Amino acid sequence: MKEKKQSELSVLLGYAGSYKGLTFLGLGLSAVAMILGMAPYVCIWLAARDLIDVAPEWTKAADVSKYGWLAFGFAVAGIAVYFAALMCTHLAAFRTASNIRKQGMAHLMKTPLGFFDANASGLLRNRLDGAASETETLLAHNLADIVGSAAMLIAMIVLMFVFDWRMGAACLLAAVISILAMFSMMGGKNAKLMMEYQSAQDYMSKAGTEYVRGIPVVKVFQQTVYSFKAFRQAIEDYSAKAERYTDGVCRLPQSINLTFTEGAFIFLVPAALLLAPGALKSGSFADFVTNFAFYAVFSAIVSTALARIMFAASGTMLAKTALARIDTVMKAPTLSLPLYPQTPRDNSVEFKNVSFTYQGAALPALDRVSFRVEPGQTVALVGPSGGGKTTAASLIPRFWDVSGGAVLVGCEDVRDLDPRVLMDQVAFVFQNNRLFKASIFENVRAARPKATRQEVEAALSAAQCDDILAKLPKGMDTVIGSEGTHLSGGEQQRVALARAILKDAPIVVLDEATAFADPENEALIQKAFARLTQGRTVIMIAHRLSTVVGADRIIVLDAGQVRESGTHEALVRAGGLYARMWADYNRAVQWKIGAKGEA
Repeated sequence: MKEKKQSELSVLLGYAGSYKGLTFLGLGLSAVAMILGMAPYVCIWLAARDLIDVAPEWTKAADVSKYGWLAFGFAVAGIAVYFAALMCTHLAAFRTASNIRKQGMAHLMKTPLGFFDANASGLLRNRLDGAASETETLLAHNLADIVGSAAMLIAMIVLMFVFDWRMGAACLLAAVISILAMFSMMGGKNAKLMMEYQSAQDYMSKAGTEYVRGIPVVKVFQQTVYSFKAFRQAIEDYSAKAERYTDGVCRLPQSINLTFTEGAFIFLVPAALLLAPGALKSGSFADFVTNFAFYAVFSAIVSTALARIMFAASGTMLAKTALARIDTVMKAPTLSLPLYPQTPRDNSVEFKNVSFTYQGAALPALDRVSFRVEPGQTVALVGPSGGGKTTAASLIPRFWDVSGGAVLVGCEDVRDLDPRVLMDQVAFVFQNNRLFKASIFENVRAARPKATRQEVEAALSAAQCDDILAKLPKGMDTVIGSEGTHLSGGEQQRVALARAILKDAPIVVLDEATAFADPENEALIQKAFARLTQGRTVIMIAHRLSTVVGADRIIVLDAGQVRESGTHEALVRAGGLYARMWADYNRAVQWKIGAKGEA
């Protein structure tokens, strides 16, 4: 039997937890508040009736004062009850948004690290934090207004047909036209346009975050902002969709809606003119005037009620798209946990017939790759760009799970290891390491939160960071990014290496860790490597072949397959792909700018 899909509201209230009851209490109070808010209009009608009945001897209308105080009492009571309703709904809304953020973060903590390569932090933040904020408006205001407005409309219909159904129908005609106009804006295919608009906003946020992070590149290479085509395209796409929705969809219906909402009285005047002659003939003109006064005053409620409905409906639509964005986070793939976790037997790493294909890719990134790294060995992965080196390295700490075959750590499939145990076994330093906006001390201690200050200091020294600490105003207590304190790419790599040294994991994965380092930083990083890799199993990726000459074994990956394997000397003698790469590397190193005409 097909499972019934939950409504967006049910999903949202599911996040409220124990505060769901508070939401329903707030909705009930809102309905009561709206009905109380209508009572003063009835009191005004009763006072007008008494005055018209005794006209022109106004003093005989003894109950006018009583009706006035009743109107005041109902108005104050309505405000007080509505305030209590909003207190309830706001408390529930804030807790719901908090629960969404907490559950979303808890879910993201279970996703493979590779998920964050495919989903930029700006996009995830907008989908989770920004979307959670949008649900607050729905729960705190919109739902209360929808329920209250519904109660108000029912009461309005009853009251409008109690005194004179013909004038009541004239007042309600404006409401009918307004509601039809609102549905034309928000229903059918236009709901899809709103989803596209929200999606464009998501991607603009993502592109904006990446643009800000790329500003240093712009400064270094003197590029203009137009070099960031993705960001510019995202802005233009968002602008086009926003204009299409507001101008092409909303302009005419909204104009009609506002015209008839604010001008509900215009339907009452023609109705009164048609009914007045009959009232004069029947001798009930006084009752007719009284009813007209009531509907003239009451028609103002139509505008208030419809404005609330429109605002609430738009909030509901936004919340629906927000929930869809939250759902993409909540449904992100998670790492499978073994029922019976195994323990690594040693520090070896082995690829057994491993294949892996990225989602949406036509060709596999790795195709039946097999090799073994013995405990304490240093193995280098080299090959042309796109050959699968980084993919292979990322499969060891389970950034992704293999599509076929198995990756073994300590003779156990990484999928059979507890993720925390696996993370304790592997330290990795990639070329795009990012530091937190925190002190250098906290950045390094993130690898081992219980480490002492002396241990962090020793790790920084082993990573050749003494010169970095010496120039910073507060040493390793300096917060990165504050008061103009920034580190170069090579300096950041050294701090990242200190983090890996402090972790003291038996297996180390290095992915082109000197890519952004100048010669001076590279020399210091190589010294840090020597300290980090001492006595450990090392898998390293490098484009600078000089850094892998001393490796115990070199594996050449091309188009996702192992083409060659052996020591540097053996591969050079073999005259294959590695030998050609080595020759090209040497030519590139020896190349220099010569005089005109010089070969």
